[in-house]
Amino acid sequence: MTAPCDLIVIGGGLIGSAIAWGAARKGARVTLLDEGDIAHRASRANFGLVWLQGKGLGHADYMRWSIRAGQLWPELSSILLRETGIDIGWRGGGGLHFCLSELEMEHRRSLIARSVAQDAEIQIELLDRDALREIVPAIGPEVCGASLSDLDGEANPLLTLRALQSGFQQHGGRLVVNFAAKSISPRAGQGFIVRDAKGAAISGARVVLAAGLGTNELADQIGLKLGLSPERGQIVVTDRIAPFLPYPSNAVRQTQEGTVLLGSSHEDAGFSTGTDVGTIARLCRIGTRMFPALRTARLIRAWGALRIMSPDGLPIYDQAPEMPGAYVITCHSGVTLASLHALELGPALAEGHLGAAPQSMRSARFAL
Repeated sequence: MTAPCDLIVIGGGLIGSAIAWGAARKGARVTLLDEGDIAHRASRANFGLVWLQGKGLGHADYMRWSIRAGQLWPELSSILLRETGIDIGWRGGGGLHFCLSELEMEHRRSLIARSVAQDAEIQIELLDRDALREIVPAIGPEVCGASLSDLDGEANPLLTLRALQSGFQQHGGRLVVNFAAKSISPRAGQGFIVRDAKGAAISGARVVLAAGLGTNELADQIGLKLGLSPERGQIVVTDRIAPFLPYPSNAVRQTQEGTVLLGSSHEDAGFSTGTDVGTIARLCRIGTRMFPALRTARLIRAWGALRIMSPDGLPIYDQAPEMPGAYVITCHSGVTLASLHALELGPALAEGHLGAAPQSMRSARFAL
C-alpha cells in the first residue's frame, strides 16, 4: 500500500478528473483511480454540449448552479490551454434549439418565460425564421425558428478529459489506471482505504466517489443510498462536410473538424450500449428536416452510451453522515458542470468540504 494522500478520487471520467484537477491545483495530494476501458464511459460518447436552456426549470438551485458553470467555461478553457497546450474545442456565444412547428415555438416561448421568471440572470431569446436564417442560412423549410441562449456552448469531451488528466498530473497528481475500486473501509486512526478485486490498496485522508454507474455499490458501503440508473443515448456521426452550422444545437452539432453529430436519444435499455436502425433512422430524419443538405452526407459511425441518472434527474453532492470525509459526486451533465467541478468544487474538496454545492442536492431528498 502506498503512502496516504490527502484525497482519493474514484472515477477517471469528466466528473472525477475535473475534481481531481481542481483539488491538485489547490495543492492537495490527490490520487485519481481510473477503472480503464471496462468502464461505461459517458465522457467518450456524449454530444459535447454546455447546455443551459431548460436546465433547472422548476429547481432554482440547479438552474443557478448551471448558470454558474456556464459563466466559468471560458476561464476553464483558457487555463487548460495555458497549462497543457491542449485546445479542448470550447466554443461559446450561444446554442440553438430548433423548432419544427408552431406548437414547438409556443412551447419554447413558455419555457423562456418560466426560465426568466425563475432566474433573470439567464438570457434566452426566441428567433423567428427570418432572424434565424440571417445567422444560419442552411435551415430547411420546416424550421420555424429557434431559441438562442447566450451561455450555451460546446467542447470536445475527449480533449477536455485529456487536458484535465494531463493538467492534474502536472500539478503533482497521481493517476492510477485499470484500478476498479471494489471496497472502501475506514483506515485505522483516520481516513480510508480503497481496494480493488485483486487486493491492491490505496489510502487517503478523504475519498470522493465519482464512478458513474459504479457509484451505487460503493455508496452503499459508506451508508448512502443513491438509486442511480442508466439511460442510453444514441448518436450518429457523418463524414466531414463544409461548415454550415456556427452554433451548437439540441439535435445537430458540427464539430471543428467538420464532422456532424446527430442525436441523441433517451432510452431505458438497461446497461446496453448498443444501437438500433430505428433510432438511427429517426435521428437522421430530424437532422435532415432541419438541414436538408445533410441528405447527401455519408454516415460513418453510430454508437450508444449510458447517462447516469439519479431518481429525480438532478445531481447529487453529499458527504456520508456516518463517515465524514467520504463524498459522493454524480450527475448526468458532466460536460456542462465540468467548469464548476474543476474551478470551485475540486478546490473545496481539497479543503474537506463541499463548498457552494446546494444543500437541496444531498441524497437525503430521496428518503422523503
